[in-house]
Amino acid sequence: MFTYSFLQHYWWFIISLLGGILSFLLFVQGGQTLLFSLAKKEDDRRLLVNVLGRKWEFTFTTLVTFGGAFFASFPLFYSTSFGGAYWVWMAILFCFIIQAVSYEFQSKPGNVYGKKTYQIFLFINGFLGTILLGAAIATFFTGSDFHINKGNITEQLAPTISRWGNEWHGLEALLNLRNWLLGLAVFFLSRSLALLFFVNRLKHQVLEAESRRQLLFNAIPFLVFFLGFVIWTLLAEGFAVRPDTAEVYMEKYKYFFNLIEMPVVLVIFLVGVVGVLWGIGGTLLSDKFKSGIWFAGIGTILTVCSLLLLAGYNNTAYYPSINLQSSLTIFNSSSSEFTLNAMTIVSVFIPFVLAYIFYAWRSMEKNRTDLDDINHDSHAY
Repeated sequence: MFTYSFLQHYWWFIISLLGGILSFLLFVQGGQTLLFSLAKKEDDRRLLVNVLGRKWEFTFTTLVTFGGAFFASFPLFYSTSFGGAYWVWMAILFCFIIQAVSYEFQSKPGNVYGKKTYQIFLFINGFLGTILLGAAIATFFTGSDFHINKGNITEQLAPTISRWGNEWHGLEALLNLRNWLLGLAVFFLSRSLALLFFVNRLKHQVLEAESRRQLLFNAIPFLVFFLGFVIWTLLAEGFAVRPDTAEVYMEKYKYFFNLIEMPVVLVIFLVGVVGVLWGIGGTLLSDKFKSGIWFAGIGTILTVCSLLLLAGYNNTAYYPSINLQSSLTIFNSSSSEFTLNAMTIVSVFIPFVLAYIFYAWRSMEKNRTDLDDINHDSHAY
């Protein structure tokens, strides 16, 4: 039905799109880091928790979908990264587990730890979860320490294709400054999106005014860290692949050339950046502008999606290794053509699922939320 190359490119686009959606939905994590600095009263904090609590499952589900789609379409990445850099991924998963527990148990009868303990867990999820995710994605551009040998599959005693090259198992990513730049950019972006979300959703003058005031102090470091990562990446050497031999080599300005040689991706990136700036700038400049979350949210999806496309398209190793020939590309790490074909047929339902999510979101959020709504909600956290 489709060529193998088309299917590999198609599923990398789906992965990139899911990564963009996940980055937008991290506003829930960003909002959790603002519980103590934004709300001075317990009732105000309870309002924030419940507004965010209506959305935390979207983020968790998207994270699981992102991982599941990666496993199904590019299983060698899944086994290499999740099986090798497991300390990073275990830390990320732990952060999201304590998030689910915190929402569900903080208001349960018999809670001996108190609400504040669980709210601290929510802060930890928002702080560590975003930084670690950003650092993990940054390794798509900076590289990791692993070895790939597909010949090992014939070994009866140790049929392990991929091996991690050090004892840190992924935590060494935190020793790379460029990884920190993206990790901190994701952290401050999630906080900025959360503040835009609060402006849009809350019917509370004090919290809305405070959200607008704190937006500037989170948007500026986001822009600094994000521009630092992008500029550094565009000017750095990249992991290029020779299409005729599949040899991986270092090419100067590789990601810059990718951006220029793929004008559609360049347009998506620029539109995304403008959307984020429009959402933030409009909210800062006008007290009547409350739709910043939608402009910045769509902009975030487009920007992150385009960055991931830069990492995987145009003969680029999307999961590079410091052992160059072990680097993973969309060609040497994908599932079989039959599997990708079957998955592509099922994927035609994705637009309907997205439409349902949008409809459900709008149905739950027809009116802005205040304390009275929370007090009369039998399912309030």
